[in-house]
Formats: sequence, structure tokens, C-alpha cells
Amino acid sequence: MRTLTLAAAGIAACLIALPVSAQETATETPTEVPQETPKETTTAEEVPAAQETPQETASSRIQEIATPGGLTAWLVEEHAIPIVTVQIQFDGGARVDEPGKEGAVNLATALIEEGAGDMDNQDFAARLDDINSSIGFGASRDSFSVSVGSLSENIAETMDLLRIALTDPLFTDEAIERVREQILSGLRSAKKNPQSLAGKQWYAAMFGDASYATPVSGSIETVTALTRDDVLAAYDRMVATARMKIGVVGDIDAQTLAALLDDTFGTLAEGETLDKTPVTVRETGGLVVIEEDVPQSSVVLGHRGILRDDPDYIPAYVMNYVLGGGGLTSRLTDEVREKKGLAYSVYSYLYPLDRAGLYMGGVATANERVAESLELIQQEWARMADGGLTAEELEGAKKYLTGAFALRFDSNAKIASFLVGAQSADLPIDYIDTRNGEVEAVTLEDVARVAERLLQPENLFVVVVGKPENLKSADTLADGIGG
Repeated sequence: MRTLTLAAAGIAACLIALPVSAQETATETPTEVPQETPKETTTAEEVPAAQETPQETASSRIQEIATPGGLTAWLVEEHAIPIVTVQIQFDGGARVDEPGKEGAVNLATALIEEGAGDMDNQDFAARLDDINSSIGFGASRDSFSVSVGSLSENIAETMDLLRIALTDPLFTDEAIERVREQILSGLRSAKKNPQSLAGKQWYAAMFGDASYATPVSGSIETVTALTRDDVLAAYDRMVATARMKIGVVGDIDAQTLAALLDDTFGTLAEGETLDKTPVTVRETGGLVVIEEDVPQSSVVLGHRGILRDDPDYIPAYVMNYVLGGGGLTSRLTDEVREKKGLAYSVYSYLYPLDRAGLYMGGVATANERVAESLELIQQEWARMADGGLTAEELEGAKKYLTGAFALRFDSNAKIASFLVGAQSADLPIDYIDTRNGEVEAVTLEDVARVAERLLQPENLFVVVVGKPENLKSADTLADGIGG
């Protein structure tokens, strides 16, 4: 067992007691680990951390636990509050869907809590309610995740319910049809949602035949055609201990946790690690206009980005904070919203998937304002690529990004998600101590170099859904504006 004492008092304070409800589930929000970008998100109520004394802060630790059965987990012990939060991530997610069966992983994920062992969905939910515990499941483009919240006195029983759910899910025909219809209802609604339409078209054009081209939930056609055998096959691909990352926070010690993890996951198949060879990403720009009779157009834009393990990731992250990731303080917001009043929200972000890096952005505005908004966005993309940041912008970005880092740890779920994300991104266990130093070390020259390398204003690929004025589909954004 390897132990790391957290050196930074401000950050360590956030890893002490966190009074969160046992009903809290993990979130997949725009966080730095494994990526600082919006994904398919599920938010949960977060409760602020309790105030701690300096002595309590100094005792905070992350432990790396190796179980007798060969599993690995990262643990933050805190015994002041009788709650345990567990976050598990299996690498793979929707990208292990077979061609033509997209959405199978998502359907299988939604079915797990619909019954397992000798329990139907109502029995399973009642067992959890009886012990004030929660178990949640989620699927994203790159992972299948599990979140657990429990009072410490009930954690063994809660984890046994998780064991049953993972090893003996029922996947009954009745549940499959019921959940399938729920998913199809969502897909039908998405076809009427401009933002969803824009995103779907953008990913399809960026990735072609790669698995990332299709939404996690699949399509109406693929989900309709899925059989029970397809669901079972997808589930077998989803769950493998060789691809499992575990983060645990709360009132449990290392020895108890190690035994509990072996009891819970010991019979799961080991499986194999997945290929992370980068897939092909569209290299050319363009503008696609999809006409919908709506008063406001939704825009998704971007181009190829960088992976999380790229040495330039942190400088790129600092740069993006100024370009479009810093909310009201960003250049895009200043130019598009504050100076011109063209849109309420405009943004950019890094999106490093397991097998592809993306640099994305978006805006939503009235149809008559879309063309001018896109011109300004492209201009700001080019200005950053050509000149980087000012010294004042760099210092402001550093001050915010280092100061706000501790706020990522104000709940058990956020800490557990961080522990899992850091493992998935192959970050060292001391990253929580070194991260702010990496941000502080970024120079103007670093940003200028990365901006020139990363930003490709001429290769922005843009999808607009609405009835934008003076815009037409074209091979480049510049050719489409004024059409």
C-alpha cells in the first residue's frame, strides 16, 4: 500500500470530512480529470465541505490500495462522518458498441438496476431504500461508470447489492422493451432539439466511421433493432476488471476496503485492456447549415485538438481559459456578448477523448446574428493563434485556475470522481499536489507556441441548426458567410 500525504493545505482541507448525503451520486461534469470539458452530464446536489482545523487538514491522505485479489483502488479515509462514497469506472463505454448496434451499451447500462438475482426493479430499489443507500450507473463515449453512496454501517450490504447487480443482471424481455421505449422517446425528442441535431451532425462529420461518430444512446434505427442477445453481448464487453478504476472516500479503512472490493468484484471477468490508438479526425473545415423553423440557431464548432497525455495539455488549458473557457472573463464572451450583444452564451473547451482530441466551441443566438457571431469567433480564434496571451491575461488565468482548483473537492462524489479520473488519465497519485505548480509554470512563450500549434481558424468545422440569415453550407466558414 502506497500513501501520499497531501502537501497543499488549501487543497488538503477539501479532502477532509465532506458531509454529503448517502443519496449523492457521482457527477460527470466539466472537470480537469480526465478532461476539462462537458460530456454527457448527470449532475447531483453537492453539499459544501465542513470547516476543519489545521491539524485535521495535515492528516489528509490519498492511499493506493492493492487487494489480495489483484485489484487497485485509491482511497481517502475520513472517519468524522459515517458515510462512504465509491466511484467505479470501466474504460470503454459506448465505443465498444459493435457497428450497427450503437446504443447497446447505453441500453444495457439503463437495464442493470431493472432487476438482478432474485429481485425485480422494485425489490432492488426497496432494498437500497431500506438501508439509505444509492447505486447509480452511467455510460459515456469512453466509459461505463458506477456510483455508490452509503452509510458506513451499511456499506457491506450496499456493495453486496452491487455485486449481485453486476454479476447477475436479469435483462428481462419486459424490462428491455420498457427501457427501450424510454430511450426511443428521448431520441425522438432529440430530433426536434436544434442543439442535439447540431452535435449529432458535427460528430458524424468529424469521425466518419469511427465509434465516436454516433451518440452514446445510438439512433432510432439501431436501438429499435437491438435484441436481448445484443444487450448481453454489450454488457460482457462493458465489464472487465482489467479496465476498472476505483475511487473511495469516507469512513472506511484500507484493510476493510480491500476485503470488500475482492468480495464485490472478485468473480468479474478480467477481460483485456482496450486499444487507445488515436482514430482519424476530420482535418478540414467547413460549414453545414441544417434548416429548422426556429427563431434561434444553435451552433457547434471546432477542429482536431490534443489528448490528455500531451505535454502541451496544461498550457492549452490555460490558453483556452482566456479564449473561451473563462465565462464572462473570456475573449469570446467579451467580443461576442459584451461588446456586440450578439449572444448570451459563447464558449470553447478542450475535449480529450481516449482515442481523439477535440477543440470545440459553441454559441446560440438569433438567426439574424449568427453570421456576425461566427465571424467574430473565427477572428478571435485567429488572434489567439497569432499572438497568444498578454501578461495580464496569463496572470489572471493562473490566479483563477489555481485558486479554484480546491473547489473541485467540496463533496465526497467530486473527490471520488477525481480519484477515478486521475487513474483513467494515467496521472500520478501526487497530481493533486503538482497540478497548480504545472499551471504556475506556464509562460507566455508556452501559450504562444501551443496556440500556434493547436488553433486552426481556417479549419473550423461548423454546424448550424436553425434559419440563419446570410449563411449557406460551404467548404469553408469564410465561403459560407454572406451566402
